[in-house]
Amino acid sequence: MTAWAEHGPLPGVVGRAAEHEQLAGLLDGAAPITLTGPAGVGKSLLARAVLEERTAGRPDTVVRITCWEGLAADGLLGALLDAAGLAPRSTPEELATHCDAHRAIVLLDDCDPLVDACAALARRLLRAAPALRIVATARRPLGLPSERVIALAPLPVTVGEGDAGPAVELLASHTGPAAPELLVTICRALEGCPLAIGLAARQLDRMTLPQLASRLKTEGSLHYSGPSRTVRHTSLHAAHAAGYALCSPLDRRIWARLSVLPGDFDPWLAGCVCASSDVPSAAVDGALERLCTASVLERVRDAKTAPDTGAALPPRYRLPRGAREFGRARLCGTGDEAGALRRFRQACAALAAEAQITWQGTGQQLAVRLVEDERHHFDAALTRPPLDAEDALGALEIAVSLWFQWAACGYRHEGRAHLDHLLLLAPEDTALRARALWLAGYLAAQENAPDAAETLLARAWTAAVMHADADGLARIAHAHAVLALYREDTATAVACLEEAAQHASRDPWFGPGPAHSWALLAIALAPLDAARAKAAARRAWETRHADSDFWLHSTVLYAHALIERAHGDPTAALRACRKALVAKKLIGDPLFIAGARTLLAGLRHGPGTGTSHRPPGTTEPRWWRRGTAGPHRQPFFSRLRTGP
Repeated sequence: MTAWAEHGPLPGVVGRAAEHEQLAGLLDGAAPITLTGPAGVGKSLLARAVLEERTAGRPDTVVRITCWEGLAADGLLGALLDAAGLAPRSTPEELATHCDAHRAIVLLDDCDPLVDACAALARRLLRAAPALRIVATARRPLGLPSERVIALAPLPVTVGEGDAGPAVELLASHTGPAAPELLVTICRALEGCPLAIGLAARQLDRMTLPQLASRLKTEGSLHYSGPSRTVRHTSLHAAHAAGYALCSPLDRRIWARLSVLPGDFDPWLAGCVCASSDVPSAAVDGALERLCTASVLERVRDAKTAPDTGAALPPRYRLPRGAREFGRARLCGTGDEAGALRRFRQACAALAAEAQITWQGTGQQLAVRLVEDERHHFDAALTRPPLDAEDALGALEIAVSLWFQWAACGYRHEGRAHLDHLLLLAPEDTALRARALWLAGYLAAQENAPDAAETLLARAWTAAVMHADADGLARIAHAHAVLALYREDTATAVACLEEAAQHASRDPWFGPGPAHSWALLAIALAPLDAARAKAAARRAWETRHADSDFWLHSTVLYAHALIERAHGDPTAALRACRKALVAKKLIGDPLFIAGARTLLAGLRHGPGTGTSHRPPGTTEPRWWRRGTAGPHRQPFFSRLRTGP
C-alpha cells in the first residue's frame, strides 16, 4: 500500500531535525497530525521522509493521496480506497477498519484545494477508528478534534553568533564550495525558502553566484523556474499562484494591496492601505487572520500589553518577499497600484504626525519606538517616486514631521538627503515647504556645513516672511546660533538665541522651540557668565512643553555640568554630566552624547579638587567639538546612525 515510486528518489531534508523528531514522536499516538506552512517550505517532503523512515523494516504502511493532481471533492474517498486496495464501493467505515487492522498511516498530502472535504472525510474515519493515524499536509490546519499542528517556517539563514544556518547548508549542497558570505547573501534574499533556494540554484548553469546574488537583489526570485514533479513547484510564482487561486476575491484584493508594505505592519496600517470602495475597512481584520491561517502572512507579534507602559499593542504581520512580489504583480495587473501607493503614503504621513506629537507630548521614547517600528514604511514613503505633485507634498510632509528623528536622534545626514530630494519635487511655495527649507538648513548647520546652511536658511527666511510665520523666524535664529557656535562667535550665538528664546511659540509640536533655545543659550554662556547661564537653564526648564522632554532635560543637565566645571565645582559637574549622559542615551542624541563623554573623561581626572585641571594657557573645551586633537576633527553632528 506504500507507493512512492512515481515520485522518484527522496532528496535529503536539511534543517528539519526538530520537526522530524516531533512528527516521528507524534506518530506513536492516535491524534491526527497536520504539517502547515507557506508555499515551498517543504511540508510534503518532510512528511514523506518521516513516513518512509517509519515504514522501513516495520509492519506499518502508508495509504497516500494528493489533492492537487486533478482530484475532485467527490473523488476523495475513491482515491483513498484505490490507494488502500479496496473495492470502489467500500464505505469510509470499512476503509478506517481496514487501515487500522493493517497498521496503515493515512497521508492526505497537499490538502489545500480540498481542505474542507479532507477534514470531513478525516472526521468520519476517526469516528469509525479513533486510533487511526492520519497525517495531512496543507497551508492551514484542517480543524480536526485533537489535531496536532506542526508549523514549518522557512529555514534560518544564520544561527547563534552569525554562523551559517540550514538555509546556507541547503544552498551549499547545490553549489559546492563557495564563499560563505555570498551564500548568506543569497539565502537572505530568498528568505530561507527551500523551494526558492532550489530554484535559484538551478540558475547556476547560466550565471555565477555573484551574478545570482545581484539579480536576486534587483529582480527577486519569483520567475526562476526548473523541472518539478508538480506544476505549482516549477517556480515560486506558480507556488504562490496556486495559493492565490484558493483565496476569496476579497482576500486576493487585500493580499495584492498589502504588497506595497515593505515591512511588518499592524491592522491599522493594513486597513489604511487596503480599504476602499470595494474593500470595507471592517473586513480587513478578518482577512488578515485568514491570510495568516493560510500561511500567506506571517504573524511576527501577537497582541499584547507593553511591559513598560501598559499600553495595548496590536498584532503585527508580515508579507514574505515571495508573496509580496506575487501580490505586487497582481496589483499592477489590476490597475490598482496607484491607489494603494497613494493610500500608503497618506497613512505614513498620519503615522509621522502621530510620532511628532508623541515626541513633544506624551513621551519621546514612545516616539522613537514608533518610528523604529515603522522604519521600513517611512523609508519607502520617502524614497518611492511620487505619483504627482500632491503625492510629493505628502512625502515632504512625512520628512518634516520626522524632524526630531533627523535633528535629535542621530539621522541628520539621512534627513538632509531626503529633504534635498523632496524639495526638488515639491517646488510650490507653501508653508510646508518653508518648514522643510528651515529643517534642511538646521540639519546642515548641525553638520557644520555653513555654505549649504546659509543658503537654505536664507530661502527659509524669505518663505517665513511671505507666510507671516513668526515661529519660523525664531527657528531660523536658533539655527544661525548653531552656525555661530561652530565659528566660535559666542556674541552672535547669544544674540540669536536670545531672539529665539523670547519668542512665544504658537506651534509647540514642531522644532526645538523656546525652551531649547534657552538651554543652548545656557551652554553658550557657561564659560563666560555663570549667573546668566544658570538663569537661562532655569528658564529652559520652566518653559518646557512637557515633563517627558528628555532631549531638553538632558541638555539642561549638560549646561549645568559646563557651568559647574567652568566656575569651580567639578563634583557637581561630574554628577550633572552623568545624569545628562543617561538621559541622552534614552533618545540617542549623538550631539551631546559625544560632548558629555568628552566632558566626563576630563572631570574624572580629579573631581574632588575644586579645579577643572586645564593646563596653563588652554581654554574651556567647546561643547560642539570632539575630544580628539587635530585640525581635521569631524563634528559629531554628522554622525549617521548605523543599523539595518
